[in-house]
Amino acid sequence: MPNTPERPRRIRVQRDGPLLVEGPVEVVGEHGEVTVSDRFTVAICTCRRSRIFPWCDTSHRRRVKRPGHDGTAVAKCGKEEEEEQEET
Repeated sequence: MPNTPERPRRIRVQRDGPLLVEGPVEVVGEHGEVTVSDRFTVAICTCRRSRIFPWCDTSHRRRVKRPGHDGTAVAKCGKEEEEEQEET
């Protein structure tokens, strides 16, 4: 259903994933740069790993979780992940 003045824009929040926003959208970056998408639904990156930031490219899926010192999961990605794989 399209956005109307009577119906607010819908944003879906996903755990460990992007924000899904009903489009079209205009994103203003921290330095004032404007990026526009006219797609029906857009995925906004929240992990900042995307190569096409602010749009999500599913880079968050490569994140590996390992147990922390207190028993909770700690996220690892990128260079640390590669170094750990080389050690094993």
